[in-house]
Amino acid sequence: MFKAFEFCLPTLGKTVPAGENWFHEIKYDGYRLRVERDGDRVQLITKGGNDWTKRYPRIVEAALSNRQKQFVIDGEAVTLGVDGISDFDALHAGKHDAEVQLCAFDILALGGEDLRGLPLSMRKTNLERLLHRRPEGIFVNPIEMGAIGPDLFRAACDMGFEGMVSKRSDQPYRGGLSKDWIKVKNRTHKAFDRVQKAKRAR
Repeated sequence: MFKAFEFCLPTLGKTVPAGENWFHEIKYDGYRLRVERDGDRVQLITKGGNDWTKRYPRIVEAALSNRQKQFVIDGEAVTLGVDGISDFDALHAGKHDAEVQLCAFDILALGGEDLRGLPLSMRKTNLERLLHRRPEGIFVNPIEMGAIGPDLFRAACDMGFEGMVSKRSDQPYRGGLSKDWIKVKNRTHKAFDRVQKAKRAR
């Protein structure tokens, strides 16, 4: 189970696709994280390849409480405020690591079987089944489908979310930069300013 699972990375876009084959997800402001469980062993791996297993005990506990002994989940480590909006400053400060949860949005392997070749729609079904009525610590990111995407994006921006990621529902999971995943940023969100400042500092 603990082989190399390369992250699928979204392509940055300017508009949210509205075709019927697209799933739309709210983009939380957090750290990309892969949760790998094999028996009684759990690892939390970052996009940069770091092992953060000891950093987020709540996610580890939630993974170990699942009856399924083998799985690999892709998601975002987040600190949620009382309004349900992710607080990146609190996450980055590391003062509330014991409360950090995983917003799960994909599943790469289950029960020893590699699921990356399945279309996203089938992977989402497997993810929902795996995490149905499980303890807090790992939750499934809700999805909307089709033409509602642009309207949902505007609503997400109004509510203060970082943006949206739209994904082709009929495509497999491929590592690296993918045109099947489109990320559109909320330009009024502080995460957008944070990225722009980092670019200028290079």
